[in-house]
Amino acid sequence: MFTFVRILYISLAFLAASVSAHNHLLPSWGKACFFEDVKKGDQLAVTFQIGNRDPYSSEQPIADFWITDPSGNRVATKQKVADGDVSVDIQNSGRYEYCFSNEFSATGTKDVTFHVHGVIYMGTEDVQPGSLEDEVRKLADNVQSIKNEQAYIVIRERIHRNTAESTNARVKWWSLFQIAVVAANSLFQIYYLRRFFEVKSII
Repeated sequence: MFTFVRILYISLAFLAASVSAHNHLLPSWGKACFFEDVKKGDQLAVTFQIGNRDPYSSEQPIADFWITDPSGNRVATKQKVADGDVSVDIQNSGRYEYCFSNEFSATGTKDVTFHVHGVIYMGTEDVQPGSLEDEVRKLADNVQSIKNEQAYIVIRERIHRNTAESTNARVKWWSLFQIAVVAANSLFQIYYLRRFFEVKSII
């Protein structure tokens, strides 16, 4: 019974204790910051993807990202990236802040989708390698990795769909422009050729 309770406790700690997902619109020339309260020995991980809320945009937007510890020191930094998966082993307990920055761009349609997850180590000091508790912990890590990959694929699909829709719209308008040019050219040729067959009489 004690082993079952420990397995259940570890499973809940790994699978449900620290997982969340968010969407946020980055302002032009601005940034957005969030925070998590964690303890020493835990692990804070942030997976993010930068998208575009403009359905007609075919560009891949980018942003800066960093994590600061309770003292204000940056413990992880990524500059001008479209996505990322950053993990930080917590050395000091306290409030850790992570920020997404668009301060270098005037684009105001950048959509940040990010997942905050991590590992909270509770009651696992005497877990032996190869034991059932250790296997549960590995399984929980693998399940979380699969969930992160699925979230990443969903975001990438949305970006590719926006790119495809933007391309289709441009092709449509270009085709209409070509039709208009061909129609105008045909009318001009008809008008110009009719002048050769007109009979002019001089009285």
